[in-house]
Amino acid sequence: MPAYVIVQVRVEDPVRYEDYKIMAAASLTPFEGRFVVRGGKVQTLEGEWSPSRLVVLEFPNAERAREWWSSEAYAPAKRLRQETASTEMILVEGI
Repeated sequence: MPAYVIVQVRVEDPVRYEDYKIMAAASLTPFEGRFVVRGGKVQTLEGEWSPSRLVVLEFPNAERAREWWSSEAYAPAKRLRQETASTEMILVEGI
C-alpha cells in the first residue's frame, strides 16, 4: 500500500534551504520515494489552514518512508532542514 509523507514548511533561511532541496531529492532514490507535490501554489478551500509551502512525498509503503526518514542518507539533509525551516510532518498510508 503506498504511503505519503506530507510536510508543511515555513522556510526561515531561503538561501540555505535551496541546498536542502537538492540534498533531500537525492536521498529519496534508494527508498523508492518521489515528489508528488513540491512547493506549488496553495489555495485554502475550507478552514484556516494556509501553509506557505507544502510537500507531498510518495513511497511504496510506510516502512520505506520510515526507513528514508531515519536513514543516514537523509540525515544531513534533515539537519539542514531543521536549521533552515520550521516543519510539521506526517506519514499517512494510502489506498
